[in-house]
Amino acid sequence: MKRIQSLMLILMAGVIGFVGCIEGNDRPGTDDGDNGSNIVVSSNITTNTTWETGKVYVLSGRITVTNGATLTIQPGVVVKGEVGTGANATALIIARGAKINAAGTATQPIIFTTVADEIRPGQIASPNMDPTLEGLWGGLIVLGRARGSFPGDIQEIQIEGIPASDTNGLYGGTDDADNSGVIKYISIRHGGANIGEGNEINGLTLGGVGSGTVIENVEVVANQDDGIEWFGGTVSVKNVLIWNSGDDAVDTDQAWAGTLDNFIVICGVNTDHALEIDGPEGSYNAAHTVKNGSIKGHPSSEFADFRAGARGIFENLYFFNFPSPAANNNAGRGDFSLSGDNTIANFSNGVLKFAKLEATLAEGVTLQQAFRNGTDVHAATVAIRANTVGANKAAFEGWTWAAAANALADFR
Repeated sequence: MKRIQSLMLILMAGVIGFVGCIEGNDRPGTDDGDNGSNIVVSSNITTNTTWETGKVYVLSGRITVTNGATLTIQPGVVVKGEVGTGANATALIIARGAKINAAGTATQPIIFTTVADEIRPGQIASPNMDPTLEGLWGGLIVLGRARGSFPGDIQEIQIEGIPASDTNGLYGGTDDADNSGVIKYISIRHGGANIGEGNEINGLTLGGVGSGTVIENVEVVANQDDGIEWFGGTVSVKNVLIWNSGDDAVDTDQAWAGTLDNFIVICGVNTDHALEIDGPEGSYNAAHTVKNGSIKGHPSSEFADFRAGARGIFENLYFFNFPSPAANNNAGRGDFSLSGDNTIANFSNGVLKFAKLEATLAEGVTLQQAFRNGTDVHAATVAIRANTVGANKAAFEGWTWAAAANALADFR
């Protein structure tokens, strides 16, 4: 017994000594399997900072790149968020006036994940995580000064997922050309932690982000809330892959005025809508374009829901592997629908436009059952993998976890 107690005392002393040596912003992380290459980030980034290739950076809490600072993340960096919910949820926030320069490459993508993930720089697929595990940390939030359509026509508002007490969560303004930096070849995984009841963080949140920002080649895997959500702004995004989102895959709000071009959605067991499109919340009535998408459904998922006066152009979209709406008693599964009088009026008036929609439908399902509210006139049925519209999956080969896991085999 005394021998056991002695061993325990030695172990405790070692732990205390280790903790005493790791104070500050650059202390080594708990997952130190690569010669001390982990760096824990525990305070906001207030000056220009570079995260270096070959290293793992661990977010110990909600970390903000503040106004005037630029965070450069070099190719191949792995960023891990510690597990936490509520006030302890981890996230990386790029505040208004700050910039992120996260320019990964097709051979060295930048990966955002959880500390539970044993992935190291140079790896694409996780060695220990399942691509359905969600909610283990927060996500990436980028905020800018571009316009949005907000209640009462206010110019700025607090982003969802960040407590109102944190003013770094404000977004919106009047500068539609605002530049929040560069995001290329990044993969965001296992995020969406709750900060409160029904208040989760998206994989990638874009609030009031301006058209001067470059965002392309983004993968989001197993996020507990939406894959990507736009709140106003004017930024355009291309080459997006969203796999196993917990709520909606693509969600747009508050009169986002950019374009989403070339995207793949792979719905999972918890995915609600592949597309959830909301309208403006104030008098500012900008609209966006969503085009060239291939969307694989799941028995629990809906093609798309256009709501609250939705507007914009949606074209060259292919849907497959969705259930029969009749089998779900019209409970919002397996269909493409318009919700609310304002949305239906916008469709009738040409403010909400659809073109070249294709679908491989479940046996016995008609176009009118799948594409509701008259949208069937813009749709056609095709055999599986006989689609003439949709995404170019070649954009996602080599750098995404979905490609490495052979999850793109059903896509042309």
